[in-house]
Amino acid sequence: MLFPLISVASTTGSARYTLPDFPAIGDDSYLTAFRVTMVEERAGLDALLSHPAGAQTIRDWELAGLGLATVANTFWTRKDADTTDRLDEIEALISPELAAHADSILMDRRLYDHLLMLDNLAGSGEVALDAQDRWWLAEKLREYRRSGIDLDDTGQARLKEINEAISSLETEYSSLVVKGRNAAALHLTNTDDVRGLDETALEAARSAAQARGLEGWVIEVVNTTRQPLIASLDNRDTRQRLFEASVGRGQGEFDTRETIIELARLRAEKAELLGYEHFAAYVADDGCAKTTDAVMNLLTRAADAGFANARREAETLQADLSELDPGATLESWDWAWLAEKKRKTQWNLDQGEVSAYLDFETVLCDGVFAAATRLYGVTFVARDDVAGYSPDCRAYEVIDCDGSGLGLLLIDPYARPTKQGGAWMTSPTDQADLTGERPVATNNCNQTKPETGKPTLMTWDQVTTLFHEFGHDLHALFAASRYPSLSGTNTPRDFVEFPSQVNEMWAWEPTVIAGFARHWSTGEPMPDTLRDTILASRHFGEGYDAAESYAAMLLDQAWHSTSLENLPATVDEVEPFETAVLARFGALEVVPPRYRSAYFSHIWGPGYAAGYYGYMWAEVMDADTVAWFEENGGLTRENGDRFRREVLAVGGSEDVMEAYRRFRGAEPDPVHLFRRRGLV
Repeated sequence: MLFPLISVASTTGSARYTLPDFPAIGDDSYLTAFRVTMVEERAGLDALLSHPAGAQTIRDWELAGLGLATVANTFWTRKDADTTDRLDEIEALISPELAAHADSILMDRRLYDHLLMLDNLAGSGEVALDAQDRWWLAEKLREYRRSGIDLDDTGQARLKEINEAISSLETEYSSLVVKGRNAAALHLTNTDDVRGLDETALEAARSAAQARGLEGWVIEVVNTTRQPLIASLDNRDTRQRLFEASVGRGQGEFDTRETIIELARLRAEKAELLGYEHFAAYVADDGCAKTTDAVMNLLTRAADAGFANARREAETLQADLSELDPGATLESWDWAWLAEKKRKTQWNLDQGEVSAYLDFETVLCDGVFAAATRLYGVTFVARDDVAGYSPDCRAYEVIDCDGSGLGLLLIDPYARPTKQGGAWMTSPTDQADLTGERPVATNNCNQTKPETGKPTLMTWDQVTTLFHEFGHDLHALFAASRYPSLSGTNTPRDFVEFPSQVNEMWAWEPTVIAGFARHWSTGEPMPDTLRDTILASRHFGEGYDAAESYAAMLLDQAWHSTSLENLPATVDEVEPFETAVLARFGALEVVPPRYRSAYFSHIWGPGYAAGYYGYMWAEVMDADTVAWFEENGGLTRENGDRFRREVLAVGGSEDVMEAYRRFRGAEPDPVHLFRRRGLV
């Protein structure tokens, strides 16, 4: 390895963990490491062709790519969380090279024929393969077929051009969208402009202004359309300005629209070249859904009901607005503010009062970690001797229920200009029996960093998000696969959100809340009345939540299922295309999609293109699993052990739906999701 790795001993003496020595890795090291490990992988794969096809072929194949996977995991862990101009340059340089490298492997007929020979030998019984080997082989052969192995030379040449161009454009988009989000921040200087914000929010806005060398306050824009502070801002003009700053991203200096048009058109051409009706069909075929008909049947059914609920909510809020401001029409920037007033009136629930009981450190240790201890028997030990990729990182060792070291977890809580928006996890080191590696996972949030000595107070949404991302971490930490490429979260895209969404349920468990909901200054537990009110109001505003999510999913599907000739060809066509799509499905103008096209990072950056529906698809299994837990006694070690064994440990080393059916004893029933969302 061209940059340093460190080996860390478990506090129990039972294991060692390998992770990148992030502080010692210079930015320029990544470019060299990428290029050298690509050569190493190519050489390793060429070498295995000189040996007979057998079970060792699979092991050699995995080992050949291990160096490149380590470099890639390390690079994107660092870049997404704490980028620099040089890292942006390196990503722009290396992305098309990585695409070309992958194509050189997946369009190599010699390698494909070697795998076919192994498949034939296994089928005839001349080579013994166990279940994991057979699954690995079947998936690899399918990957080859989906990557153009059967195209003629002309087709393969064009596909290579498309893949390199897509990779470059995704990188360009990701850089633009972060810069656009930072530039969209709203600068305010008049006290009346920030009326309604509590002292914590004002302090954060003052700090953001000072960091930019400005007087007054700066409200930084989060990655979603909905901006949390709109719920508190009493000045309607400020609310409108903040909303317009949010939806106006992707135009002007950091315009993303040309990039997304090119991406949509190239993806459509790629799908057509590979024999698919459109790119959405290409993506669905690789997931649990299998067809876009299956996706759209469930999505439109849910969206129709979600939009209907949102219309009922809108009627109520319009009536409230008319009382406060006769003649005013309900606008997008009014919704959250009016809803918060109704929440206070209907439930006597003040978000500021709630946040006082939600200190990040307590939520993490006495909530997220404690629930995992109760459910799975694992414990967490702070490791101050382990450095992460940012000074804000803190490390924990995860100790298994038998006292052995299980893995490492890096927590990175705070927002910064060099960090992408939202929350996510990564796996710098994948678990693998083949290599003996224990997992190393990260958990990235975007909490506002407080002044020294002050608490990091959370909203309830941020609490459930922390539980969600930790569900991804558990998926990685509990992995028990032979091969790193099939370990942990390396599953179909429309399955990977399932375990994380399941883990959100423990944020609502009263006995878990009792552990983490304590006043940041006094340590007093949250009053039962306040906790019960939070639980009772859980589905308040469900119509808006569902409508904005389903609108984004429909928008994603439309961009990736529209024929090439009907896709936008100029930047002026982007907004009309979006408007027409949402109108066709009956979305509400006053409830914009969770992400509008120009800043929809999930689908224009690497990852979720035509797959944003996966959150809903996974939520079907999530709601079905929550019902199973409720039917079987809830938060118990027996239930946790079953879920860990049958779902989390499996990762992608077998058919995930077979694993689900084995766990649940049946197919997932969508009725539980519809009940949760208030759609039945």
